Amino acid sequence: MVDANASIPAVLRATAQSNPDAPAICFSDRKVTFAEVDQASDAVAASLAEQGIEKGDRVALYCINSDDFAIIYTGIIKAGAVVVPVNLLLNPKEASYILQDAGVKGLFYHQAFAESVPAFRDEIDSLALCVSVGIEQGDDLRFEDFRQNSAAPLMLAIDPIEDLAAILYTSGTTGHPKGAMLTHRNLLSNTCSVVTAMQFRPREDVILVVLPMFHAFAATVGMLTPLLHGLSFAPVPRFEPAGVSAAISAVGATVFLGVPSMYNLLLRLPEAQLAQWSSVRFGISGGAAMPVAVMQQFEERFGLPIYEGDGPTECSPVTCVNPVGGMSKPASVGLPVPEVEIEIFNDNGNQLPVDEIGELCVRGPNVMKGYWNLPEATAESFFGHWMRTGDLGYKDEDGYLFMVDRKKDMIIVNGMNVYPRMVEELLYQHPDIVEAAVVGEPNARHGEVPIAHVVLQDDTDITASEIRSYCLENLGRYQVPRKVIIRASLPKNAAGKILKRELRREGELERGVDIP
Repeated sequence: MVDANASIPAVLRATAQSNPDAPAICFSDRKVTFAEVDQASDAVAASLAEQGIEKGDRVALYCINSDDFAIIYTGIIKAGAVVVPVNLLLNPKEASYILQDAGVKGLFYHQAFAESVPAFRDEIDSLALCVSVGIEQGDDLRFEDFRQNSAAPLMLAIDPIEDLAAILYTSGTTGHPKGAMLTHRNLLSNTCSVVTAMQFRPREDVILVVLPMFHAFAATVGMLTPLLHGLSFAPVPRFEPAGVSAAISAVGATVFLGVPSMYNLLLRLPEAQLAQWSSVRFGISGGAAMPVAVMQQFEERFGLPIYEGDGPTECSPVTCVNPVGGMSKPASVGLPVPEVEIEIFNDNGNQLPVDEIGELCVRGPNVMKGYWNLPEATAESFFGHWMRTGDLGYKDEDGYLFMVDRKKDMIIVNGMNVYPRMVEELLYQHPDIVEAAVVGEPNARHGEVPIAHVVLQDDTDITASEIRSYCLENLGRYQVPRKVIIRASLPKNAAGKILKRELRREGELERGVDIP
């Protein structure tokens, strides 16, 4: 049984001692045991200390999904430093902002980004150490040399409640991204909640991780939970349905982590490839609202359940999920995971009763310490000890949580609230629509109006006018999209989440609005 109040290095070492020869990571054609992960991460920590990295220093990690990612991540934490994962899709200017804001002293970067790093490394005033991963020659230190260090393991005194393990930067919907400060206790307690809620089986389950491991969902559920609780995980660097299916078959994966857009694309797999999923017990979906139609189609075609859950980066991130083996409710993100409380509050910080829509607020050991160097933003994000998620939703009489939408995404038409997810759910039910996203557009007469962006099936000739007519038949008039824009694709982030801010930005450009 893992002690949720211990430090991450202490638990990682204890797990390795209990399962030394068991495979911890299955990557490409190699398997890395728990003992090997423990030894390699100790070596990384010792090398960092020799290079002047001290307790509390921030070290950035700019790397693809791999065994190296996990070893470096845990090595940084064993050194007493704070890992700062870098979103692989950021442009150099965005990456530079995050590294400068965090004041990183070190940077590990994969060879895939060897051309990107020079574009911003000289702008980071605090940066004193660069380590390349997979590069044979160059001016920087090599990760292969780092992991060969034979010095005695570092045994630092760590306060799990106060000491940071990671700073995860949220994707900035407005302005710059903010760094959520996550302590050892935040992350470790969340892995304990996940193991219990998902009924994971140590030494048996293998989690397929194609979601980017710099992302909170993949990092906690797909990497830290297995490493700290004796499961295996298989990192896959790139999402491609056929490749993912082959990887599942190769490692005998029993759990698949995905976001809704991935499950949607997997529906296009040929019938012959579905057999490669025979080892999978269930899928987990998070990161965005799962359209009910997509979930039903996937469960029917693949013959396995999807358990939808939710949680923001600031909560380490898992806060709720539909119970494994229990009652799942369509369109619900389930029940709070163990040790986590969720209630619905209004804008004045008052708790709302059953079935009333308000802001989901979270309390528990998983909730972040605050935003890095942003005390005012931190204060604004809390009602006392309750963290405000920015998500609108309600709780039913059974305690199940239903997400209505992001607070910032709500559209107000003639003073009436339009929740884009409700419109999107209807659009996903249409047989000719593959993907849909609804955003608000300013309107002089109505305040705002909904605009629908849709991607169609390849073999359809349905028109935007026909889609609007479909909406008129099934929605209140104020909810019907003023325009339907048919597109080849929708913009997504590295985790596959649809980027509504990019759709709004496109609309602003079309209207000639100045964008800061």
